Amino acid sequence: MDFSSKLLENAVYEISQLPGIGKRTALRLALHLLKQPKDQTSALSNSLLKLREEIKFCSNCHNISDVVLCEICANPKRDESIVCVVEDIRDVMAIENTGQYRGLYHVLGGRISPMEGVGPQNLTIDSLVNKSKEGIIKELIFALSSTMEGDTTNFYIYKQIEGMGLKTSTIARGIAVGDELEYADEVTLGRSILNRVPFENSLKLGSFKLK
Repeated sequence: MDFSSKLLENAVYEISQLPGIGKRTALRLALHLLKQPKDQTSALSNSLLKLREEIKFCSNCHNISDVVLCEICANPKRDESIVCVVEDIRDVMAIENTGQYRGLYHVLGGRISPMEGVGPQNLTIDSLVNKSKEGIIKELIFALSSTMEGDTTNFYIYKQIEGMGLKTSTIARGIAVGDELEYADEVTLGRSILNRVPFENSLKLGSFKLK
C-alpha cells in the first residue's frame, strides 16, 4: 500500500495493530479522523492516553477500575461469600449485564495455555487461593470458557483449593462447548449462572477424573 504521507502511513500502521483491524480498515479510520473537527480527534487521543496512564486494577478482584477498589467490590450489597472466577474483564461485563448475579468476581487475566506460553504463574491464581484461605468465601463459581484451556484452568484451581471446605460450582452448559463467555446472549448466560452445578459433576463427565 503506497502512502502520499509518512504521517498517514504511521497512523495506519499503529491503528492496524489493534485486534481485528487490517490495513484497509485502518486507512479508512485514519482518513475519517482527518475529516473530523480537530477537538474531536484530540478528545479521542486524550481519552486513550488517560486510559493507559490512569487506569487501575482492583486490589481485590483485579477488575479494571478508576480507584483502588472497584465499584463491585466496594458495594456492601454484594455477597462477598460467593466469588465468580472469570478470564477477563469482558466476562465481568457480560455477567453483570444479565442482572442475575450479586456476588463478587475474581479476574484471572487469561487461562492456562501451554501452547501460548501461559502458565499458572502468569495468572492471578495465587491471589485467588490466598483469598480462599481467609474463610470469607464459601463458594467459587467457575465461569471460564468451555474450552480445553478453560477446563484445564478450572481443574488446576480446584486442586489448589481442595480441602479448604469451599463449595465449587460451574455455570450450567447452556453455553456451547468451545464458546467464549462474552459472546453468549444475556438470557442464556443468566440462566447458566442461576442453574450452576457442582464442579465435581463436570469432572466426572469430562476428561478429568477425580482420584
